[in-house]
Amino acid sequence: MKRILFLLLFLPGFSQAADFEWTPRVQQAYLDIFKLKLNKGRQELAPELKTNGVALYLDDYADMLSLLLTEDRKAYESMEKNGEKRLQQLEDMDEDSPWNRCLRAEIRLHWAFVKIKFGKEVPGAWDIIKAYKLLDENARKFPQFTYNKKALGMLHVLIGSTPESYRWVTKLLGLRGNIQQGLQEIHAVTQKEPLFRTEAQLIEYLMQGYILRLSGREVTDFQKYLTQNSDNLLIQFFGNSILMKEGHGEAALALAQNRPNSPEYLDIPFFDYHIGEILLQKGQYAHAIAAFQQFLKQHPAGNFVKDATYKQYLCYALAGDEAKARTQYERVKTIGQAHNEADKSAQKACNAAYQPLIDTQKLVLKARFAGDGGYYETALQNLKNTSEAQFSQPYDQTEYNYRKARIYHKMNDFVTAIPLYERAIALGEGQNWHFAPSSCLQLGYIFQLRNDKAKAKSYFEKAISYKKHEYKNSVDGKAKAALTEMGY
Repeated sequence: MKRILFLLLFLPGFSQAADFEWTPRVQQAYLDIFKLKLNKGRQELAPELKTNGVALYLDDYADMLSLLLTEDRKAYESMEKNGEKRLQQLEDMDEDSPWNRCLRAEIRLHWAFVKIKFGKEVPGAWDIIKAYKLLDENARKFPQFTYNKKALGMLHVLIGSTPESYRWVTKLLGLRGNIQQGLQEIHAVTQKEPLFRTEAQLIEYLMQGYILRLSGREVTDFQKYLTQNSDNLLIQFFGNSILMKEGHGEAALALAQNRPNSPEYLDIPFFDYHIGEILLQKGQYAHAIAAFQQFLKQHPAGNFVKDATYKQYLCYALAGDEAKARTQYERVKTIGQAHNEADKSAQKACNAAYQPLIDTQKLVLKARFAGDGGYYETALQNLKNTSEAQFSQPYDQTEYNYRKARIYHKMNDFVTAIPLYERAIALGEGQNWHFAPSSCLQLGYIFQLRNDKAKAKSYFEKAISYKKHEYKNSVDGKAKAALTEMGY
């Protein structure tokens, strides 16, 4: 018997068979970490961290979620070497396991997202490239290993939606992307891997919501998914964000206010930021200011600090408190950072000397926010007695037409929306405002829905052609994704 055991230990892969094992304890830790019960999950992992590569991966997963959702810079500085240490440990484990390269790639992606979040775009980009290479190699080596498709599919979608002006970079680096292929790969995980189905479904919805678009039916399905996972704070957070993006303000507000809120969950300050945005859309300015202030208290540095302060300025201005509006307007110039599009836009809006908003500007802003939240009748009521002729500045005229077009578009009144978008394009031509390229993007969507591929293609390409504006990355990415979806 001893001789048999001795021989077995030296058979290929036997001695390291347990290097990657989804034990019951590890599975429970995964479910808890995915729900953002991070401390509980880490405690469950502790006994297996020295011997189980899956436990190392999940410990890293917990780090990523904590850093992305809190943006705690001190925590980042103390944890930024953790990923490399875990990668070194994994490299010493069973190389013949399909989990080895896959989990190393996922850890690379974790830190890519974290580094980009903390302003280290170049190191983050290199981690994405390394992750892609590992996943691609693993797919060729283990073609039947379905779990690999979760991260690889996500990368295929992201690379496939890269704007044309950057495609030479992805080709040079050997990165290949296809949106439909990527979505099919992620969907395969939902079909064949029960343990990871819920996570893969979330990735599907995120890719659809942020890269492509969610149809009405898909939004309904997404809301059912949110209800089915009411105890999962990560899903509720992204659900809150996507519902806001889709103009379902009331549903988003209810979700944020009724989210899981016990001490075992990670505390996410961005819920207060979202609540502030929805209350601003509803015209409840005092409550919105308080929500933004709670966000800034918990999150004094990092992304959306400028934007939250700018929105406090807007709340005061729309409520008629000019003294406090001026104070917040000036604060935008000195606090926070301007890495993301929202903060850059806030900074740009406050670069000039302070001037009180005139009544017509206030009406357009109120209509814009109400429209963003899905309060369309309120939005139109604000614009009832306004016209382009009441605005003296070309910027205000362009915004007026664009905002009005967006409201009618969301109400599916395309006949009214189309000429308003066209007017915004004409007024914004040659400027670095986002209204003209954004109008082109929306017209592309309208004609895509009408199955007029030629017109849709021309508008998507025109949207990409604008050289400089504050939302260029997102407009270009969405236009490129739409073109790819149409087969161009």
